[in-house]
Order: sequence, then structure tokens, then C-alpha cells
Amino acid sequence: MWTNRGEELTSPALEAVAVCASYPQKAPKGSFSPPVLDGVDLTVAEGELVALLGANGAGKSTLLRVLSGTLEPTSGQVRLFGTPLGAHDRRALARTMAVVGQTEEMSFGFRVRDVVMMGRAPHQGGWMRATDEDVSIVEEAIQSCDLAAFADRPVLALSGGEQKRVAIARALAQRPRVLLLDEPAAFFDVRHKIALYDLLVEQVARQKLACVVVMHDINIASQYASRVALMKAGRFLAVGKVDEVMTYARLRETFDTDLYVGVNELTGMRFFLPMRGR
Repeated sequence: MWTNRGEELTSPALEAVAVCASYPQKAPKGSFSPPVLDGVDLTVAEGELVALLGANGAGKSTLLRVLSGTLEPTSGQVRLFGTPLGAHDRRALARTMAVVGQTEEMSFGFRVRDVVMMGRAPHQGGWMRATDEDVSIVEEAIQSCDLAAFADRPVLALSGGEQKRVAIARALAQRPRVLLLDEPAAFFDVRHKIALYDLLVEQVARQKLACVVVMHDINIASQYASRVALMKAGRFLAVGKVDEVMTYARLRETFDTDLYVGVNELTGMRFFLPMRGR
């Protein structure tokens, strides 16, 4: 699509339009829970990392499920590169979108390298034979996630944080265009948490990924997010850049608690500290 000035207009990589969502209930048959998402609109462009912030139960993980196609919205629509999500076949979707959930089940008997290679499956033929390119991409993902020392170990022998890094390496090995992550740094120590977000920002820029990350660490979001979306009760209170959105008043409304908002004199970045109640 082109404007009359000759400028090309591109569709967002990922777009949620007036999305409402509820969870099906067993009884009575065909009934749904109260709405978990209530008219959510979000666009994510290639080359940006959007952080979803909010208290527990705000709807962040539910939104990620809707964006990934694992939960059908009760109304509204999700579009992937301008096409409704449901119009993409499963194999094409797996080549385009990678998802890392809050918890990732790891199969018994597989080594770390085997699990990361599973990320290449959507790009392989029916025989699932790894090419030299597949091997190279997998090794790069293993190195990037600091897993080289564990590459030949059974994945179930690793700690929770190490298993999470395996899941992230598998997602990176998919070479997706859209990456969705739900609390990816859960169980990580400080060093690996910083290394992960350094890696994500580098991958987002280099691969032109559209990345959406559910976070609880608002200081990490302030340092790494291109934009932040503040959620409460299934709606967005604000979406925008850190200095526009992460203000005392907005954060107070989002989390129902007082947070001190400061500015690092060396970097100009905002930081946040909980304020003790009186």
C-alpha cells in the first residue's frame, strides 16, 4: 500500500482489535467465565519490544494466549501481518510466531540440543532432517542463551531457570518474525536476567522481531521496552513510551500501591522503588 506521497505503509506485525476474551466453563455447557479481556487494542511493529505490565489477574497472560491463537477471543480480532490469525495454517504460523509460556513442559529423554532443534521443525521437510543451516542456527541459539555447558545433558536434569533458557533458545531457533514471552526471566538469577534482556533487545533489532513480553519487574521494563502497556481488570490504562506512561499516578492506578519514581543521573532512565505504607 502506498500514500500519494510515495511512502509505503506497512501493516503492524501483530494487531489486536477490540479483543474481548473469557474462558470456557464446564458447566453449564457452553457457558463462559466473566470477561478477562474487555475491548483491548494493541499494535506491535517489527523491531520493537512491548512490555505488558500489571498486577496479578490483570489479563496479561490471557492477552498473550489470544495473541498466540491458543485462546479464541469472544469478540474482536487478532491480525498477523494484516491477515486474521485464524487464516494462517498451523505450519505457517509456527514459522512466523514463537511463544514461550510461563511454564514449559520438557519431554523426558531429550537432551538440551534435541529440544532446541525442535524449534527448527517448522522449517524442515516431512523427514525432519536437520540441514547444516539448522545445526548452525541451533548452536547459535545455545550459545546465545549460555547453554553450551549443558547442551548434551538431559533437559529434565536442569534447574527451572536453565530449563526456561532452553525454551527461549528453542524459540529463537525458530527464527520467528513475532516472539511472545510470558515472564521469560522467572527463576533467573540477576546475571542471566540481564543477559536475557540484552539478548532479546539485540535479536529484536537484528532480526526485526515484533516482541511482546509479560513482565513483573518494572525496572527491567523501564530499561528494555520500546513501549509499555499498563493493564488493569482486562483493559489498558495506558500504552506508550516509558517516560510517557510510567509515571507515579499511572503506576499507582495500575498496581494500587505507591512507587517512588526516580531518574538515574548517569543514564536518564527511570527507576522505581516501593514506598513503605504508613
